[in-house]
Amino acid sequence: MIDLTLIGIGTGNPQHLTLQAVEALNAQDLILIPNKGAGKDDLAGLRQAICAEAIRDHGQTGDAPRIVEFDLPVRDEATQDYRQRVDDWHDAIAEIWWQTITAHLPEGGAVGFLVWGDPSLYDSTMRIADRLKTRAEIALRVIPGITSIQALTAAHAIPINTINGPFTITTGRQLRDAGWPASADTVVVMLDGACSFQSLEADGVEIWWTAYAGMENEISISGPLAEVADHIIETRAKARADHGWIMDIYLLRRG
Repeated sequence: MIDLTLIGIGTGNPQHLTLQAVEALNAQDLILIPNKGAGKDDLAGLRQAICAEAIRDHGQTGDAPRIVEFDLPVRDEATQDYRQRVDDWHDAIAEIWWQTITAHLPEGGAVGFLVWGDPSLYDSTMRIADRLKTRAEIALRVIPGITSIQALTAAHAIPINTINGPFTITTGRQLRDAGWPASADTVVVMLDGACSFQSLEADGVEIWWTAYAGMENEISISGPLAEVADHIIETRAKARADHGWIMDIYLLRRG
């Protein structure tokens, strides 16, 4: 029996951990941390730092969780169909999870994964976990976490919605392909490596953009899209070059 807990850890700031998340971390036999390779090892380092701060027993009694890093496979960009490419990638990740879990807990036990933000929001950890259910008896538990959306609106001290107004959460790919969603005047855009706001008519649009939301190196820019778009693009490029990786998010609102 494997008790698998997906623990939302917020946006990289140890202070974003909920008390529930801290208790869950301390209850694991094994904590698995993905390593995305050179240039992105800061992400594994942040997870290690969170564990170091949150786990109470660091080996004094032998009850502390074992922390194991594993190499995360990359998507095969040669696969043309996007959905198939992602499905194949998730299959590969699930296989590595299974190999790592059974190597360290052959008799079963409690396994924890630290998930950026919240496991339910633009994250595939639960879908990957479902693949393990075909291999063993898995009890899945999910601990919610602070999302990058909350960190974004906190960074700019703005509400996510206007009074009685709906908002849409979407991706950069969808914004480029489909344009501004018809359902709302406020749009939150995640997973956008191409600064897809460039594809929009900028007049009358305000943007609130944040990179590394909630982290020590947080960067925030806001203003009329027509005036700050180039500044955001330049700042983003420099930050990515400086750190080797970037996570950013932005909110767009039409007047």
